[in-house]
Amino acid sequence: MNFGQVLTALVTPFKKDGNIDYEKTRELVEYLLSNGSDGFIVNGTTGESPTLSTSEKVEFIKFVKSVVGTRAPIIAGTGSNSTVESISLTKKVEELRVDGILLVAPYYNKPSQRGMYKHFVSIAHETKLPIMLYNIPGRSVVNMGSELIVELSKIDNIVSLKEAGTDLEQTSEIIERTGDGFTVYSGNDSLTLPLLSVGADGVVSVASHVIGNEMKQMIESFFNGDVHTAAKIHRKILPIMTGLFTAPSPAPVKAALKYKGLDVGDVRLPLVPLTNQERETLIQLFKNIGM
Repeated sequence: MNFGQVLTALVTPFKKDGNIDYEKTRELVEYLLSNGSDGFIVNGTTGESPTLSTSEKVEFIKFVKSVVGTRAPIIAGTGSNSTVESISLTKKVEELRVDGILLVAPYYNKPSQRGMYKHFVSIAHETKLPIMLYNIPGRSVVNMGSELIVELSKIDNIVSLKEAGTDLEQTSEIIERTGDGFTVYSGNDSLTLPLLSVGADGVVSVASHVIGNEMKQMIESFFNGDVHTAAKIHRKILPIMTGLFTAPSPAPVKAALKYKGLDVGDVRLPLVPLTNQERETLIQLFKNIGM
């Protein structure tokens, strides 16, 4: 199932008092829809989901859905390291008429491949929503191997993968061995073009908050056969794509949005805002490429 080419992993705007800023969320969503985003991942890592209560998660997803309507797909993050809690949140989100759910590899408790298989299948059997798997070994410690993902792709409503690992050989094998209806998205902005070259369908992006049009142009150029232009854009925006991860995300992208004129507030503890030096270094990256 193809959700689009550029899916923005939406930040959660906060007010100075730490509460969710819904009006700023509306402004952000409208901006992104006009600047390259085909759809949204809501309540993911970039949305600081570990710091949101269950009620905040549900209300935020509900609000974003009300703003977006049918203009773009919304994939809601409902995965955790508890199968029971993941099922419970998935059922709440299903009532909001989102277009799919994102299930991250269980973190901290380090399940085996067999344990992860049972985890994902158990959730899939409790919902009719399309499911995007999320492999992110750098945060979850465990890697969802190619054999596991191929087997999970045989479940009717497990339709996509967000791959945030760095093993292009594994990703190539997954694309080769899964059906045509199973889509794969890069979970690393800087690896978008390399993954497109082995058959990926697009990107779940953080950088698209601030360089969405450039990300979109790069991907469209690639699919239109203009690899030279795609590569040229990739090289130009690569410092931004990597610079947004020089400090724990989403602190850098929130700082970048403020620089671009859209203040979405700071991050919640245990994350902290960028230092003045970190902020200046990030801003210089934009200036270096004429932004």
